[in-house]
Amino acid sequence: MSNSFSDLGIRNEFLQSLIDLNISIPTDIQKKTIPLLLNQKEDVVALGKTGSGKTLAFGLPLLQLIDAENTQVQAVILTPTRELGQQIYTNLVALAAHSPQTSIASVCGGIPIKPQMERLKQTTHIIVATPGRLIDLVQRKAVDIKKLSYLILDEADEMVSALQKDLDILIKEIPKSRRTLTFTATMPGAVKQLVQNYMSKHVVHLEADMQQMGHKGIEHRYTVVEPIEKLEILLHFLHSKEGQRGIIFCKTKAAVNKLAKKLAIHKISSGAIHGSLTQGIRDRIMGQFREGFIDILVATDLAARGIDVKETSYVVNYHLPDTYETYVHRSGRTARAGAKGLSLSIIQQEEIERIPEFETELGLSFSEFKKQSAENREEMNLILWAKKIFKTKPNRSISDTTKEKIKTVLHHLTKEELVEKLLADHISAHAGKNATSIPSLKK
Repeated sequence: MSNSFSDLGIRNEFLQSLIDLNISIPTDIQKKTIPLLLNQKEDVVALGKTGSGKTLAFGLPLLQLIDAENTQVQAVILTPTRELGQQIYTNLVALAAHSPQTSIASVCGGIPIKPQMERLKQTTHIIVATPGRLIDLVQRKAVDIKKLSYLILDEADEMVSALQKDLDILIKEIPKSRRTLTFTATMPGAVKQLVQNYMSKHVVHLEADMQQMGHKGIEHRYTVVEPIEKLEILLHFLHSKEGQRGIIFCKTKAAVNKLAKKLAIHKISSGAIHGSLTQGIRDRIMGQFREGFIDILVATDLAARGIDVKETSYVVNYHLPDTYETYVHRSGRTARAGAKGLSLSIIQQEEIERIPEFETELGLSFSEFKKQSAENREEMNLILWAKKIFKTKPNRSISDTTKEKIKTVLHHLTKEELVEKLLADHISAHAGKNATSIPSLKK
């Protein structure tokens, strides 16, 4: 199988874009998909784990198949979230940099619709959309998709479970003669039903090298905790990863908000992202994460779709997901673009029996992440306490007179003596909450 994009049939203007993007070697799913989309006419279902390169697998041939002289909408790419839609749109624009005659528009929900309606008055060949927003635009007659040639469903496994009704409405609006391309990380029953209902009988099924892609470079680990120590273990782990970017997954929006508040109390900078937040807030938090202003995202599963930050070093399952497919999507947020990554699940004793099930179903191997000893955890708690003090902003409400009196009381102490006394006071104050001694501090 070819190891170059030119051998796959990609034209020079798009090869130049790949050079600009520093992309030179196609992934397994790209090698299998690109020639088929360019040279055949069948519908396609492509199965590839998160991070396997599905966007380029359909994006490159789609751009090449577009007839720029035809002013009608020729392709619609549907995604479950605006974040993923914006990512795909950005990638397509970059790939089309040397083909300026191709017009691409992003019309996703969560932002004002009128600018999108104005944009669609211009020639548009490819639309990247979330189903709900596209339905709204069709019903307002702001866009005509009745002569569509290509329908691409990205992250189809998430689309059918979360947006089934919207998808049903849209498929009725587009011609049966279209070519449908479905890309998915997993094949649950809902996706199989979609293939049966809405794709041709002669659909071609492709599968990327599932051993090499998706989980390549990801270390899967778990640690068993008591409910009362769950937050403490997480804080210790985050401290060990200080300066690295990661995503913590919770099952519900309420759990995301609760954990983000607890992290803030401990002076750990993070951003919460879930479906109930306004799109403006989600965009701002995602921008802060991508640009490195915050290192940690606390997120629900759907809200985290489309997060493709190459420097994401780890993901934490603060709550185990309900499905194997969800675990695939979560862990796939790390180890992007050939990097290494860690997926850590913080579980309780009654959940440990699920680990072998995940291993068997997904073909993975989990190793145990050993908790620190009680002594080391106490020492780590003191370090976290010191960092919390360091990050605490001065209280401006205390009068200068009071501050001077306090300074007078403490001014004879050296820095070392002050630290010793602060430590002793802190340990004494928490003695009732934690009876564990700290021998190393008494030496």
